Amino acid sequence: MIRKLVRQMLTAQIFSALTVSLCLLIDNVMISRFLGQTGMAAYSLANPILLAIGALGSLLAAGVQVACSKSIGMGSQEETNAGYSSALLLGGAISVAFAVLVALFRSPLATAMGAGADGALFNETRDYLLGFGVGAPGSMGALVLVPFLQMAGQSNLLIVAVLGMTVADIALDLLNALVFHGGMLGMGLASSISYYLAMGVTAFYFCSKKCVYRFSWKSVSLRKIGELFRGGVPAGFNMASSVILVFILNRIFQTTGGEIAIAAYAVVSGIGNAANCITTGIGGVSLTLSGILFNEEDRIGLKELLELLFLCGVLLGLGMGILLLLVAPALVSVFIPADGIMKEMAVLGLRLFALGLIPCCLNNALKNMYQATGRVGLTEIISLLEGAILPAAAALILGLIFGTDGVWLHFAVGEALTLLLIGLYIRVKARALPWKKGAFLLLKEDFGVTDDRLLEGRIQSLQDVTAFVRAAEQFCLSMGETPSLSNKIALCIEEMAGNTIKHGFSQDQKEHHLSVRLLSKADSWILRFRDDCRPFDPIHYIPGSPEDALGIRLVLAITEKASYTYSMNMNNLTLKLLRSPGSD
Repeated sequence: MIRKLVRQMLTAQIFSALTVSLCLLIDNVMISRFLGQTGMAAYSLANPILLAIGALGSLLAAGVQVACSKSIGMGSQEETNAGYSSALLLGGAISVAFAVLVALFRSPLATAMGAGADGALFNETRDYLLGFGVGAPGSMGALVLVPFLQMAGQSNLLIVAVLGMTVADIALDLLNALVFHGGMLGMGLASSISYYLAMGVTAFYFCSKKCVYRFSWKSVSLRKIGELFRGGVPAGFNMASSVILVFILNRIFQTTGGEIAIAAYAVVSGIGNAANCITTGIGGVSLTLSGILFNEEDRIGLKELLELLFLCGVLLGLGMGILLLLVAPALVSVFIPADGIMKEMAVLGLRLFALGLIPCCLNNALKNMYQATGRVGLTEIISLLEGAILPAAAALILGLIFGTDGVWLHFAVGEALTLLLIGLYIRVKARALPWKKGAFLLLKEDFGVTDDRLLEGRIQSLQDVTAFVRAAEQFCLSMGETPSLSNKIALCIEEMAGNTIKHGFSQDQKEHHLSVRLLSKADSWILRFRDDCRPFDPIHYIPGSPEDALGIRLVLAITEKASYTYSMNMNNLTLKLLRSPGSD
């Protein structure tokens, strides 16, 4: 089941990671090709302001992933809807305020960024700020809605939205440059329209009856808004680290190679941000699924997830790295057509950047898992080490020894050293090698349940249901439970798993999966059912006749607590039954 979830989510996460950087990258290419040196300078000066809305959107999106994966793992649809409602309202308010402020103060902002107070550079910087700023609600919405689409299992729609945005931005940039001659204002507006187009595509789901989320003003609360911000704090550390690193690297490159090296770094940075979609995708999957599994106290599932993400990280990092090594000259030529020292620097820098992709994927998987499992402080430390301290130190030392060529190694060396330090920390903290018995998870010894208190089965047929029911009854008896409650637990499994096989598996010709987990806790029994059939909420099901769903009503009457959520194309049902007095 976890393998299927990772497969579904990873492609969508990688595509969504390109949401903001792709439009900026396209604008970079188009401006360099059609609007010349002044346009490129205006673009560079405006960039920090434009990235701010992306940074705020990324922070809020990370908060959504943390808060909603927790509520899904707890089986609380109400809390998930509260996160959805609060995120929409907060994201809308922030982005509209941002757009208004940029429109009103674009002139002083252009001056503050170094464009002067008049002249062509000032005018073009101000125009691009206005054009791109208009799209702030679109870019913010695209970022904030991404995790909700993924949790709802709408990965294909997300891919369509990102592809549509990309194609639209290229087409509109070309029309602006070749037909309308709208200058930098037109370039900014092209990106804004593209963001709104992406939001329009996703609206087909969020405005439909199929949407599993429900917006409600009553669900919006300061508590939930605070939870979203707290969940996004590590993302804020990432952003702050990136700003610090860019500032330091610009100074180092200026010292070792002058303006040519700084320009080459801008090209490498732009291409590198796009290539890093694989590392961001790995981190996003880790953050969401780790949060769900952690709140289900599923130690085995967490270990399987991280091992699978490590494998994906190695394969994707290797593939992207080889691609960059081979096509670096062609990619750089898109930005720097003429041969020369600048182009040679950028090609070398891009190839050396490729060496850091594998460790970066592994670091992101671990870092986001630690955030999802409550080790926020560790996540923040890793973010600072990986994002600023180690690469900056590597750039400074290697720059002094090898000049500009050595500075290009900052990313690969910084990521490798971060991974090494994480490994050493795990070795000391867990008193075991990182790869031994899931030591890299850094979970407490009493987390979840031990293997002898857990029964798990993957069910594909009614015969599997019968076999698991018998095993569950014997398991309960072996845990000291009374025959009466053991029989009731077996009845719950027989009814709910049997209904899934009979009615869920037979709805179409696709292959379906059902997993059942039975946990023996100190004071209760926890039953969790997860399947990938069509959405079905047994708790709020309204039968067509009095005889319909008698089994479901009986199960709900037996249980102390029942919770249901539908996320990532999965039905998730959790039942809690209190242990008999004196059992275990």
